[in-house]
Amino acid sequence: MSIRKTITAIIPSFNEEDHILQAIASVSWCDQVMVVDSFSTDRTAELVKSTSAQLIQHEYEGPAHQKNWSIQHAEHDWIIFLDADERVTDSLRKEMEKVLIAPAFEAYWICRQNHFMGKQIRYSGWQNDKVIRLFKKGSCTYAPVAVHEEMQCRSEVGLLQEKLLHYTYKDLNHYLEKFDRYTTWSARDRALKTGDVGYFHLLGKPVFRFFRHFVIKLGFLDGKEGFIISVLSGYSVFLRYLKLLRIQKGEKL
Repeated sequence: MSIRKTITAIIPSFNEEDHILQAIASVSWCDQVMVVDSFSTDRTAELVKSTSAQLIQHEYEGPAHQKNWSIQHAEHDWIIFLDADERVTDSLRKEMEKVLIAPAFEAYWICRQNHFMGKQIRYSGWQNDKVIRLFKKGSCTYAPVAVHEEMQCRSEVGLLQEKLLHYTYKDLNHYLEKFDRYTTWSARDRALKTGDVGYFHLLGKPVFRFFRHFVIKLGFLDGKEGFIISVLSGYSVFLRYLKLLRIQKGEKL
């Protein structure tokens, strides 16, 4: 019988008491489950301690820094990163275990099946959502940006067939808090590479983003949830450049 490579699951967390137990359970088959917590103020740490997962608390300096730091503390050569609002399905687990018997690549893309406001989203610009989450230690690092940090890998990346479940929406307050945080980080990321913010940034780009998600990316087929996603997507672009304008005028965000 062939034996798969050993693997560490890493789950970054901050105030994820509503998600953390389900996330841990979905990767309980891994040889090590490590929750890297940014000193949560809710019951996250307490809940992790009630499981067999390892709890490590580390000060948060940004998503890329936190993940790169976590990689260095993994015990095994193969790693899967899992956000607390994501779940590894049984079919994805089986595919990963099969791949890990004789990996053809050092890293793998995994497509995500996104859910928003209780509904599976099939379009709205999310239909091609994929992330590099399964990789060999030392083969990849996260790019040092604050938003949509992506892995930089030294060789070709494979693609798994099964999908990762992603429950991006917990409640409106949580979503808007994340929304506000991400647009601030995005504005900071663009501060050194964007010229003076004008009407093109504050009007043209947001309108086109809405049109792209709702019409070009078929968001209208997702019903009112697709409309909401498209509106919020356009608004996020507006808010990003509004915050960048404030930075350019000397305000600190």
